[in-house]
Amino acid sequence: MIHRRIVLHFPGFEPLDAEAHRQRYKRSAAQASAVWNARFDVGSLAIDEGSMRFDVDAEGAGWATRSQIHVFDHNALIAAMRSEPFWTQIGRGFKAGFDVVVQGGAWGYLRHAWRFGLFFLFPFLFLAAGLALAINIAALPSALDLSSWWLLLTIPSAYLVFRHAIIPFSDRYHVMHLLADWRLAVAVAENRAEVEAFIEQATDAAHAALKSASDEILVTSHSMGANFAISVIARLVEKAPEVLSGRRLVFVTLGGAALQCSLLSSATVLRGRIGALARHPDVDWFDIQCLTDPIHLYKCHTVALSGHKDPPQPKLVFVRFKHAMSAERYKKNSRDFLRMHRQYVLGPDQASGFDFTLMTAGPLPASSFKSLDSERPPVIVGSP
Repeated sequence: MIHRRIVLHFPGFEPLDAEAHRQRYKRSAAQASAVWNARFDVGSLAIDEGSMRFDVDAEGAGWATRSQIHVFDHNALIAAMRSEPFWTQIGRGFKAGFDVVVQGGAWGYLRHAWRFGLFFLFPFLFLAAGLALAINIAALPSALDLSSWWLLLTIPSAYLVFRHAIIPFSDRYHVMHLLADWRLAVAVAENRAEVEAFIEQATDAAHAALKSASDEILVTSHSMGANFAISVIARLVEKAPEVLSGRRLVFVTLGGAALQCSLLSSATVLRGRIGALARHPDVDWFDIQCLTDPIHLYKCHTVALSGHKDPPQPKLVFVRFKHAMSAERYKKNSRDFLRMHRQYVLGPDQASGFDFTLMTAGPLPASSFKSLDSERPPVIVGSP
């Protein structure tokens, strides 16, 4: 049984700060409380030596656990990109897409996980189709052999259709947000100054967090957050190798998207950190994946595809969201691929082999989820 746990959590690419992630965790914990017949009390957010954290006091029949959860969100990087002028976002987004193609990422996605390849193409094809429609509207006078004076009407109309019809419609599918996602992927691969500054700051905060005593150190990351989690922990053991002396660290990626960046030719620093983490003797790394989540490279081995075939490979652990969700909610959410991608860190409707709240705040060692059965709920001390 785990009585005290330190959790370092690296969220995915979402416009949410640490407090928003805490509120989401609290909602999910309320669902988990009902499902597991336990109590998960989520405390308020506090600033602790450079990191944002909150405590979770959990209790059930025959067990009690306190987890200290540190949130390393990269919302500031997202906000900086999304605050730029509209056309700047589009231009730089397409430039990032071009970089992904030139650096071999697009081919790698389509080769190893074609659904992720389609995810990459989606925002660019959507906007290209919208721009093509606008151009055709603007060019109507030429197509219909009308006077060029009609351009005074069709050009503004084309702009209005694109800016005030197509773009608002694209918000349903988070197209502009996805452009920013690919911009960050290239920035991470190229280890740009703003990315490295975030990693260094997070490394120092993680070092401070691990000074507390605990029965378990758990690092969790979701989606794009896997890139930051890998970089921060690899940098941490490089700067302070004694930090894990006599302690084991469980490293869990949830729908991890490290390959989104590491497959780019410029990602030499990231690939080196992936190899260093995989070879560390005190790190137990496994990757939780789901078939119905198209926004990760399903059944792909991050370490091997990043050029490191010799170290132990993180175990791939497969879950099915339908085992944790009600049939009604699963049917509704399965039509929203981004919503399904977030399900790794959301609350359950029913007991199953995996639940984020239980893994990060319950009494079971996180390493026990390495051998989970998605359909079979784990046995908890004192449970019926």
